[in-house]
Order: sequence, then C-alpha cells, then structure tokens
Amino acid sequence: MTETIRLTVAQALVKYLTMQYSERDGNTRRLIPGIFGIFGHGNVAGLGQALIEYGKDLPFHQTRNEQSMVHIASGFAKANRRLATLACASSIGPGSTNMVTGAATATINRLPVLLLPADYYVTRHQGPVLQQLEHPISADVSVNDCFRPISRFFDRISRPEQLLTALPEAMRILTDPAETGAVVVSLPHDVQAHAYDYPAHLFRERVWRVERRQPDPMRIQEAVALLQAAQRPIIIAGGGVIYSEAEAELQAFARALGIPVGETMAGKGAMSAAGIAGDETTFSIGGLGATGTGAAGRLVHQADLVICIGTRLTDFTTGSQSAFQNPDVKFIGINVNGHDAFKQGALPILADAREAIRALHKTAVEAGIRPNPAYVEEIEVENQDWQALLQKEVFVRHPGEIFNQLHAINVINRAARSGDTIISAAGGAPGDLHQLWDPRGGKRAHIEFGYSCMGYEIPAGLGVRMAQPEGEVYVFIGDGTYLMNPTELVTAMQEGLKITVILSNNHGFQIIRRLQMGRVGVSFGNEFRARDETVDRLEGDYLNIDYAKNAESMGARAWNVETPEELERALAKARAETRSCVIVVEVEKHRYGPSSEVWWDVAPAQVTDIPETQQARVTYEQDRAKWQRYHT
Repeated sequence: MTETIRLTVAQALVKYLTMQYSERDGNTRRLIPGIFGIFGHGNVAGLGQALIEYGKDLPFHQTRNEQSMVHIASGFAKANRRLATLACASSIGPGSTNMVTGAATATINRLPVLLLPADYYVTRHQGPVLQQLEHPISADVSVNDCFRPISRFFDRISRPEQLLTALPEAMRILTDPAETGAVVVSLPHDVQAHAYDYPAHLFRERVWRVERRQPDPMRIQEAVALLQAAQRPIIIAGGGVIYSEAEAELQAFARALGIPVGETMAGKGAMSAAGIAGDETTFSIGGLGATGTGAAGRLVHQADLVICIGTRLTDFTTGSQSAFQNPDVKFIGINVNGHDAFKQGALPILADAREAIRALHKTAVEAGIRPNPAYVEEIEVENQDWQALLQKEVFVRHPGEIFNQLHAINVINRAARSGDTIISAAGGAPGDLHQLWDPRGGKRAHIEFGYSCMGYEIPAGLGVRMAQPEGEVYVFIGDGTYLMNPTELVTAMQEGLKITVILSNNHGFQIIRRLQMGRVGVSFGNEFRARDETVDRLEGDYLNIDYAKNAESMGARAWNVETPEELERALAKARAETRSCVIVVEVEKHRYGPSSEVWWDVAPAQVTDIPETQQARVTYEQDRAKWQRYHT
C-alpha cells in the first residue's frame, strides 16, 4: 500500500517547495529558498496557516506591494543565473492583479518566478465572495485569468489532487531555459484548506537538472562555412550568454577569430565579467543597438555575418531592423529557444550558449579560421575613437549647464569595485548605462529592458542583494521611477538588505520628452511642473520634491549632491553604511548621450496641423526608406 500523508492543499504546497532543488554542472541549490507575500482573507487561513506549521525551511518575507515582490523574485533569479527563484503569494482580487505587471516583466525577460495568487471559492456555496469577478458568460473565470497570456504555465487548483500534476509541471517550466518565465498556480481560498491523502513520495527531495543542450554537429559545420566566407563578422551577445555562464568561452572565441562583440542590455558585461587572461577588451565594442556605442553601430552596419547568441533581437537591438545594412548579410542564431534561434532567417543552432560557443570555436580553429589583421585594426580604431569622444565631449562639464547624468555614470563607474552590481530598467538610465557603463574588473550590470518596467529597480535590487551578500548593489534610477515605487525601502530596512539608490533628479520623464521633441516637435506632459492656469497645462514652475527626506522617513540614509566631488564623497560614505542609502543627484534636464549611429522606428503623426510634427513626419519617412530592412 502506498504510504500517504494527510495535508491541506496549502500545507502540501509548502512542504513540496522545501524539497525542490536545481542542479547544473554538478552544483545543487535550493530552487525556491523563500517566499514573499501579503496576507488577506484569501490566503491567511490557508497558505498563512501552512507557513506557520510547515514553513520552517521556507522563510516568509513581507513586502509593501505585490508587484514589487515579483520584481524581487526576478532580480533574485537573474542574479542566480535563473537557477533559483522565490515564490510570491497574494490574496484574492487586487492583491493578485497587482502581480500581473511583475509576471509580464518576468516572462518577457525569460526569468523564472513562482506566483501563488489566491482565487475565488470553487464550492460556490457562499455566493459571490468579496473581490470576486462575476463574468457574464463564464462562471469559472476570475481576475486571475489575466495571468494566462503572460505566463509560461498557469493552473487553477480546483481539487486537492490536482497538485500531483500541477507542481511537477510548474517546477519543470521554472528550470527549463527554453520555456521559463512566470509560473502561476492559482489557489482558490477554500481549496487551500481542503485536505487530501497525498503520497509520501511527493515530498521526497527532488533535483531538477538544468541541462546544457548540445549543438547539432551539422549545424556547427554549416556555421563554420559561413564564418569562412565572412569578411566582417560580428557577435551580438544577449542575456543567454550570462545565464549559461559562457563569458569566458565568448571572450576566447572572439579573440581567437578576431570578431567584435556587441552586447544587448541583458547581455551587458558578457565580454568583461569573467576576466580571463588576455586582452579581451580589444574585441568588446560595448552596447549594441539603438542605445549602444557609435563604434558598435558603425561596425554592425557593415557586418556580412551576424552571430546572435542568447538574444531575442528586440527592436532596440536591431534598430527596428535598420542596424544590418550590408545587402549580403547573413545570420547565425544560437539559442535554447527555437523561436529565437530562427529569427532573421538565421542558421539556427538550438543549444546552450556555452556548449555552442565551445563547439564553434573548436571547429572554426580546426578549419583554419584566423583573425583578419586589417579588421582587428579597424575594431581597435573604432574603440579608440569612441573613448576619445567620451573623454572630450561626454564626461565633461558643459558651459552653462550643471552636472549631468552621463558624467554621474562615469563617477559611479570609477567608484564601483569588483563584485558591485548596478541595476536599472526604465527611463534614460538603462540606455545611458548600456552605452557608457564599463563593467571591466568584475563590475556587474543588471539592466531590465525587455519590459522596461518602471518600479522594477528598487525591489529587484533587494533580490540581487539576497543573492549576492557581498559588494555594493547600486540602483540607478530617475525621479519618475523613484516616485513609482519607493516603499520597498521599508522592506530593505525590515530585512536588513542594504542597497544604495542613486536618484538622478532631472525633474520629469526627460528621455520621453526627448523622443517627443524628435517625433512631435513640441513638449507636452513629460516634466514635473505645476499647472499653469493661463493655458490649463502642466507648464508652470518645476515641482520642488525633497526625495532625500522621503527616503529618510523610510529608514534610509540620504544625501543631496550637485557636483562630481559631492557624489564621490557620498558614494564612499554609502559604501561604509550598513543600512540602505539614497543619493539624490541634481542633474541637467536635457543633456543626452552621443549617437549610437542606429535608427529606431517611432512614427510621428501622418496627419497633423502642427508644423513641427509635419517636418518630423517628413524626416521619419526619409529615414525609414534609407535604413529599414527586412531579413527572412
């Protein structure tokens, strides 16, 4: 007879999660070492009770907002290279739907998170319960169905025995590099308390191996043939390089064949983090795409072979399909996900990034492929010209202007040390970091730009801190993003998680104003100004908001700074602090970085009476005809 254990659904769930592990390359760790949550009537008597009784090995953490806790889990998962994540539990109704944005952010960025939203009563004896949606034609629909299109797995547990199939499938998706994202196990609040005789073997330790898919040898041979024919190859390194721990292999491959490497935002640091012997920086051309370096933009325009490794090739990377201007350009797509590997009509190599690079490197060297000295020299010159531009025109004080955000990044970069991580997600900050942050020497960059989610950064910083106890965790954000979600500073204080928030105060959503000026020609609704009653628009004086005092009220130590020297001193003091810090940097409102030499498609109005918009449309149509291409 099968041994059984009688438990409630919530108790079985908690007990199961404490026994799940991930393993890769012989290294085993807890897959879900903790749970964040906010209790309500939908989960306090079910999941809350289970955590009291069975949650000794599943530490519970509070958060201030349900969206935030999903971002914390995403930051934790990314810092753990997707080998571990956190569970996030909410009550029914608004608590559940608050997690939807976090779920979308995780799925779009291919980051594993486990969400446990409470749901309606399945017994229906009670009639419509508090916070239940009554759908006019589908009685089994709830607000939790919002998760379906943004989840990689969704299941509503309407009977206790459904956990037997739902939980293993949830773990499989969380640990599958090709399928991972938000996993949602929806928990009706009556069923959470229902009991069942579960087989005891469900609660035995289980290790989920994260496999390294090997490349097809025929595809490797075909890729080498393309390399042999190429005169100007280039590599685009995405987040998949970092998740597979392939940095050293990428650097060695690029150096051996003399191929420049541009990084996506998710791949930022792929060419520097490992710090292998040799001058790998020769072939690192920094960020690539609409917010990349000018060096990368010019080189990718002329590339005749583009090797895409672990990237989704979004429009910021491809320049809305304008970056690849060589009429004979060909593509190789290295990815664990077939949907991404086949993009651009690429030769697909469905494999783990590290294993594919190793195989391609070995076969290419055996085929006699060597660096082209003239091309290597061109790469060096492009990099030198870019660095000269930064020193001459970017990292300087401009007459009549105050300290600017670009200069602030340079100061932070100089202050950062090996093991430090800088985090950003929305506004002008991620683009400027993509272009200007130098991750050499073990300095990490964590840029969320798949969803560019405002409010992600502070909670994600907490997740990174949970995964990386050592080093500084810098959260680099604008004032607009800070106002979206500052309250997780309370969580930082409560949990003793030290982060340093660097708030670039430019008095509004200035990067969108920049786009607005380029595509509309008129400024409207993007700056933090009081209403001007004479025109009934937000065009009055700039608002005076004391962000430092706001941060201090939540337990952080805070500084206001206005010069490079003041920022340097504040960063040094923040490093010595044990509690979270907020450094508010007053910066020039309308100073932006140098051109990436890559176009981006945002269309002005086709019909308008505004002269500036009419001209913007003419320019747009000319640029689109000149730059945009299609690759199939």
